Amino acid sequence: MKPYMTVVIVIGIVLLLASGMACSQKHKPLVPLALEGEVKSQATQLTEQGMQAYEARQFEAAKQYFEQAMAAAPESGQAHYNYALALKTLGNIDSARRHFMEAADLAPGDKIIWDSPALAPHGDPESTTTNQSRYVERPQGTVRPSLGNMPGAY
Repeated sequence: MKPYMTVVIVIGIVLLLASGMACSQKHKPLVPLALEGEVKSQATQLTEQGMQAYEARQFEAAKQYFEQAMAAAPESGQAHYNYALALKTLGNIDSARRHFMEAADLAPGDKIIWDSPALAPHGDPESTTTNQSRYVERPQGTVRPSLGNMPGAY
């Protein structure tokens, strides 16, 4: 009986330590991303200014820089991501969602964008952005089966 109790105690301690480590890991803070690929130097410079403003918690200025960078590099997923991050921080969730999704579309292999906690609340970028998948068309006059009207019930 004694070896059994030792095994149970050891397993309990291991589980306790593992759960404590999992809970202590913090999410990385959401930070703007540097632009990748061939983009205009103007877009890179605007992004750097936006990153400095964002780090200084001057989110309105960061938004303006990121918006200009996005206009200079409209095909950059990172530019859309940065702009969306600033919009989200300022509380403009609907616009942020559109740009997070655009960022994911423009950067299909970018793990930072796709795995970002900022993108997660806005849904799966691979799914449709409309609610069409939630709509189920039923022929008129049909009802949802219940105990008394199930098929085969007399």
